[in-house]
Amino acid sequence: MDFDFSDDQVQLRDAVRRWVDKGYGFERRKTVVAAGGFDRAAYNELAELGLCGLYVADDHGGLGMGPVEGMVVMEELGRGIVLEPLAQTLVASGVLGGYAGADLQAEWLPRIASGEALVVLAHQERGLRYTLGAAHTRATPQGAGWVLSGRKSVVPAGDEADAWLVPAQTDQGLALFLVANGAAGSQASGYLTQDGGRAAEVSFNDSPAQLVTRDGQTALEHAADIGIAASCAYAIGVMDQTVAVTADYLNTRKQFGVPISSFQALRHRIADMKMQLELARSMSYYASLKLNTPTEERRQALARAKVQLGQSLRFVGQQAVQLHGGIGVTDEYIVSHYFKTLTQLEMTWGDTLHHLGEVSARMQDTAGVFA
Repeated sequence: MDFDFSDDQVQLRDAVRRWVDKGYGFERRKTVVAAGGFDRAAYNELAELGLCGLYVADDHGGLGMGPVEGMVVMEELGRGIVLEPLAQTLVASGVLGGYAGADLQAEWLPRIASGEALVVLAHQERGLRYTLGAAHTRATPQGAGWVLSGRKSVVPAGDEADAWLVPAQTDQGLALFLVANGAAGSQASGYLTQDGGRAAEVSFNDSPAQLVTRDGQTALEHAADIGIAASCAYAIGVMDQTVAVTADYLNTRKQFGVPISSFQALRHRIADMKMQLELARSMSYYASLKLNTPTEERRQALARAKVQLGQSLRFVGQQAVQLHGGIGVTDEYIVSHYFKTLTQLEMTWGDTLHHLGEVSARMQDTAGVFA
């Protein structure tokens, strides 16, 4: 099997890396956090690179690319711990492109691809943990359309988004809807997240909605898997930089007149961090390569990837802070921001224990030992 990237994928990686290095440094990121955790100008710069249209078909003004290209881009954004929620754009464009009707696609996909519209998934509710499809939000028919009532929590950039993808219960089961920000009865209250990003509580009170698909469970599971693959790739970029910064610190910091990187115990710990990074990288590749496989195979693969990524995220983040000592937890030093991002990523789209349960539930009688 050939794991080399194509020339186009390498060029895409280089373009995003140049933007991160030159256009989204640590100082700009701190400015974005101070301004509320989301910068529309930075998001528009991503759109100008064509990244908002990665999963949008050519017919709607996108690039028509696939999961590997998405993985390449998200890794590079992770290197700069970029706060703008491109992963949500990949989720929204993937779901709308795969499940919405032609009219809804024509209305929203070109705007998503151009960066004019930010559409995010609003699926989490209080008390339901990570269970997909267990929504209290209700949708009822009204005339030729629908209205929604309910509340969604921790919606990424929810108050800055132009529309939300909202799973809601109907008399026929779970369905997926699109609600425009500013629709009657809708309200979003934003706040900073622990990693410096932005989220919101979003409520609906008989808010007008457009039906995306009646098969909300299938669409929501697919959306979650796109999000998991994107967050796994993003996490690889974060861990890559965390390991690099930690190794550089060990080579610079001196004790007893010598760099502490010469201490064998610390060399072993940085080697263990690198090992966890590479284990995570291989599972991130696995997750992206499985995104277009049948549902059961895809769901099992993404849960496996999230288990390994969760273990690696926690290990790399904690070791980085310990090897840095006190400076590793100060806001002025970038490692503390890597650590907070890694900690939050471990809980995004379901924490490690949740996905360990998912893997266990999908084991066959052979437990995967025999075909």
